[in-house]
Amino acid sequence: MDDDTSREIEYKSAHDPHSKHADVVSIQSPIIVGAGPSGLAAAVCLKLRGIQSLILERESCIASLWQLKTYDRLRLHIPKRYCELPFMRFPPDFPTYPSRRQFVDYLEAYAAAFGIRPAFGQAVASAEFDGARRRWRVRTAAGREYLCPWLVVATGENAEEVVPQIEGMAGFAGAVAHTSEYRSGEGYDGKKVLVVGCGNSGMEVSLDLCNHNAKPSLVVRDKVHILPKEMLGTSTFGLSMWLVRLLPVSFADRVLLAGSWLTIGNTDQFGIQRPKLGPIELKIKFGKTPVLDVGTLHKIKNGYIKVFPGIKRVRHDCVEFVDGRIEKFDAIILATGYKSNVPSWLKDNGMFNEKDGLPKCPFPNGWKGEHGLYAVGFTQRGLLGAAMDAKNIAKDIEKCYKRSFN
Repeated sequence: MDDDTSREIEYKSAHDPHSKHADVVSIQSPIIVGAGPSGLAAAVCLKLRGIQSLILERESCIASLWQLKTYDRLRLHIPKRYCELPFMRFPPDFPTYPSRRQFVDYLEAYAAAFGIRPAFGQAVASAEFDGARRRWRVRTAAGREYLCPWLVVATGENAEEVVPQIEGMAGFAGAVAHTSEYRSGEGYDGKKVLVVGCGNSGMEVSLDLCNHNAKPSLVVRDKVHILPKEMLGTSTFGLSMWLVRLLPVSFADRVLLAGSWLTIGNTDQFGIQRPKLGPIELKIKFGKTPVLDVGTLHKIKNGYIKVFPGIKRVRHDCVEFVDGRIEKFDAIILATGYKSNVPSWLKDNGMFNEKDGLPKCPFPNGWKGEHGLYAVGFTQRGLLGAAMDAKNIAKDIEKCYKRSFN
C-alpha cells in the first residue's frame, strides 16, 4: 500500500470521569513509545498497511541512544545488510560497517522517506489498560493523556544506564563516568583510566583511550567469548548465521571457537576466560552477546592495556581488586551497559518481566501481549529481530483494525 491509502490519526478531546485530566486525546490508531530504530520500523510497517500511528519520544531526536549516548569512534559491529530496517536498504556507497554518523543519517533518511514524524519531548510517565474503556491509557510526564486501542512498546533493551553499586565509589577522588557520557579519549592523555566491563563497549573504549595516549586498564569480572570481527574471509556474525542453518548449534560453536583460536589465540593467558557454553548457545539461552574484537586484544597482548578481575572496593585514589592487587587510577569509566525501563511505566501488563523488563515469552513469540499490547526491539537479536517484530505487529494490528473500524 502507498501513502495515499494511509488512514489519518483521529483525535478528539473529551471529558473522562475516570481521568484526573480535563482533556483526553483519543486516538483510533496505535501509539508507539520510543523513536529508536525499532519504533521507526513499526511505524513504517503500519503505514504501508494503511495505518497511521503516533510515536511518543522522550528526547528531542530519533535514535537518541545513537545520537546522544555513544562514543565518536563507534561503528556497526556487524555488516550493514544485517542492520537494515524494513523496506529500505543502506546507500550502496556506505562501507560494510557504517559509522555512528552514517547509521544516524540512514535512520533520519528512513523516517523522512516514509513521512514518520514522532512527537518529541513526550516522555511517557505511565501506561495501563483501561478495562472499562477497552483502551490503553497513556500519560506523559508533561501531563497529557491519550487513549488508544493499541500500544506498541519500542523503548528497547537499552533505555537506562546500568550503574553498579561498588563499595567506596562515592569517595573516589577522580572522575567517574558511564560510557553514555564518554565521547572520545581526548582529555585522558597520560591518565590511568579503569574501564569497568568487558563487553563490546568496554573493549572499544579501552582501545580508544589507548589510541589517545591514555593508560587504560580493563576489569573482566565474568567469563566472556571474544571472537575476531571477521573469520575465513567473511564477517563472524554472517558466518555464525550460515553455520546454524547447516549444523547443530554445538557443532557451529566448535567451528567458531576453532577459528577464533587460530585467529586470536588463547585469551585465558591475558586474564580473559571463555565460558563453558559456546558463543551461539550462550546467546540463544541467555542473550549474552560475544565480543567482536576491533583491535583491543592486540593492545592487551602487547601490554598497552592491563586486565584486572572484579573490584573488591574503591578507595580515595585507588582500586582494590578481588585478587588482592591495589592500583591507583585517575578516572573510572563504567562500561556496564543498559537495561529496559519498561517496568517503571507500563503497569499491570503481564507481558514483561519485572526483573529485567524483557518479554516473558522468548523469541520469536515475545512481540504480542494481551489487549492490544505489543513489543518491538526486545528480541536480543538486534535489528534483524526488530524487523521481524515490526512486520508481525503491523500485520496483526491491520487485522484488528479491519474488524474494529470497517
